[in-house]
Amino acid sequence: MPKLYPLLTLLLFLSTQTWAQDRITGRSFATRSEVIAVNGMACTSQPLATQIALDILKQGGNAIDAAIAANAALGLMEPTGCGIGGDLFAIVWDAKTKKLYGLNASGRSPYNLTRDHFRRNGHNSIPAYGPLPVSVPGTVDGWYELHGKFGKLPMKSILAPAIRYAREGFPVSELIAYYLELSAKRFKDYPNFAETWMPNGHAPAKGDIFKNPSLANTYEKIAAGGRDAFYKGEIAAAIARFMESQGGFLSEKDLADHTSEWVEPVSANYRGYEVWEIPPNGQGIAALQMLNILEGYDLKDMGFGSADYIHTFIEAKKLVFEDRARYYADPAFADLPVDQLISEEYAAERRKLIDPAKAASRYEPGRLDPGNTIYLTVADKEGNMVSLIQSNYRGMGSGMVPDGLGFMLQDRGELFSLKEDHLNVYEPHKRPFHTIIPCFITKEGKPWISFGVMGGDLQPQGHVQIVVNLIDFGMNLQEAGDAPRMQHFGSSQPTGEVMTNGGRVALEEGFDYEVIRGLMSRGHQVSFDLGSYGGYQAIMRNPETGVYFGASESRKDGQAAGY
Repeated sequence: MPKLYPLLTLLLFLSTQTWAQDRITGRSFATRSEVIAVNGMACTSQPLATQIALDILKQGGNAIDAAIAANAALGLMEPTGCGIGGDLFAIVWDAKTKKLYGLNASGRSPYNLTRDHFRRNGHNSIPAYGPLPVSVPGTVDGWYELHGKFGKLPMKSILAPAIRYAREGFPVSELIAYYLELSAKRFKDYPNFAETWMPNGHAPAKGDIFKNPSLANTYEKIAAGGRDAFYKGEIAAAIARFMESQGGFLSEKDLADHTSEWVEPVSANYRGYEVWEIPPNGQGIAALQMLNILEGYDLKDMGFGSADYIHTFIEAKKLVFEDRARYYADPAFADLPVDQLISEEYAAERRKLIDPAKAASRYEPGRLDPGNTIYLTVADKEGNMVSLIQSNYRGMGSGMVPDGLGFMLQDRGELFSLKEDHLNVYEPHKRPFHTIIPCFITKEGKPWISFGVMGGDLQPQGHVQIVVNLIDFGMNLQEAGDAPRMQHFGSSQPTGEVMTNGGRVALEEGFDYEVIRGLMSRGHQVSFDLGSYGGYQAIMRNPETGVYFGASESRKDGQAAGY
């Protein structure tokens, strides 16, 4: 009998896995079935957070309520990627008005910190950690903006599951345990880190029960006192006192003056589908620019995973990231040429610069007329859909953990440039260039897919790969996320760095060696990376039946679930 166990294991594996290949030019990779439901769907990077979102839907809450509840839970359960010390962006499809709404809940730099301070202290760039890169955390205000416009259940009910888990504890999942261990090595000597995330002298391992009573207290104050409890009350005072003690500049006035902004999402039509992103200060329009360039090529004929497709994709990315480095910034401080950047005419001009046989070592930004993160998506039976992304940056953030609050402040300020003539130059009370971007796709004015891909500079590259996988290569929602990914490193950056050597192409396992040799023959520097390919969650809606299809990133701990 024992000899049968390997065979039974194999049969069980095959019964829960499928192999995507026929539609994708013969390539094969491991995938799994989509989740299908009609009353609601939640897809997050942590199964317990997914279950919380479903519970909120079953209690009569809508997709917006469930998304806030899941985000609060992830701030506890996945502090290595998010938390109320960070920022938030969202795109909401409102079934009542049949319209998309965009929310930019990113925070601004301190009033009292100037560029001269960095120069006087010998900084050529803003440090990654410590008090100097800390900007105002926008997440809590983002929750209340979403809830005030669309929410149904009271915030006390929405935050209750996260509060309960923070007090009673939850088992830490595998990937998050790995990142907590890495974060502990970096931050263990920072004030309040060990007390919060190393309760027994070390970071919790996979399966350990972890509690965060300080965060539970903070959530309770927010639930009872609203957004002002965070931005104007004792929480704000505690943050300001701590930052002053660490030589930082974030003040009570910075927190009190914070506001989120409702914005109009912007779009590009890709082969009959409208792909929607949030405009700058985020990098979402980079995905739209790339899609506009790629629409001029027959990618389906090139084939998924081919050298022709990868080369074309990488060169389009390199072109667009030159514009990203030059023109993406806080629109409150500059008149940004968004309409020109995402126009088909501009894409046609830029497309002409791509040599199909040779990788470019450098591109210049176009000439224009003046003018580490969590992602989740939730849908409900009324047809509301939320695409929400939230992050602290660099995983857990700055290392700054205010006394007794149970969360770390973000380090988004690192993404400013210190070059005087740069659109993204550091200035007081300004929003930095931002990497986190939610995405939404509509078809003929109806909602189709809400999705996102986590992972810094990978995000617009990931968005484009998902869209192309779905539309050009005919993959289903889960296959589109499971397909092996590529990523280009080394482009010019909004912080001032300039690409001079063509950068590096990283390929996930699953690409042919012949393809790699073909890329190298065109001048690409190619490497294999085991990680850093982001995380993906998505919900698709059938416009005729209202049935939802859910997908969750197989590279992470996440779960798609419906009811």
